[in-house]
Amino acid sequence: MLKESGRAAVVVPDNVLFEAGAGEKIRRALLERCDVHTLLRLPTGIWYSPGVKANVLFFDKHEAAKTPWTKELWVYDLRTNKNFTLRQNPIAEDDVKEFVGVYQTANRTKKRVESERFKRFTCADLMARDKANLDIFWLKDDSLADTDNLPKPAILAAEIVEDLEDALEEFRAVEEELKD
Repeated sequence: MLKESGRAAVVVPDNVLFEAGAGEKIRRALLERCDVHTLLRLPTGIWYSPGVKANVLFFDKHEAAKTPWTKELWVYDLRTNKNFTLRQNPIAEDDVKEFVGVYQTANRTKKRVESERFKRFTCADLMARDKANLDIFWLKDDSLADTDNLPKPAILAAEIVEDLEDALEEFRAVEEELKD
């Protein structure tokens, strides 16, 4: 529905980037018929509700062509290792300052440069991904445990049993107090 030479920024939940069926068809058509140039991965919970992951897709529509309009998609990850909430720690202008700078609003055709949070993916690479999946991430999430350094399963199991036994003792003490 976007007019030729129109520009859009659309907020979409994560599943739109990877779901099969109609989602895949729409992604492939969008990559071919429009210049999908930028994807902003938003921090969890700041757009919809807590726990919901959202993204902003930026694209321009052009006249029909034999080759895809999208040449490369630049992905900016404002999500990994960032912690924002709607009320206690809302996202502020300073938090998006780097994205605005690399997006280059005034002249997006200017050469973009990759950084830790800003990566380039070619249209051919995107189309070759399973289901033209646009849910792309590369930064290591510090909140996830380093599985190489976890204790052995037997040690973890023993610690869990110990914690459960301690909790059971505390519940028994509460039960005794309630009987009086």
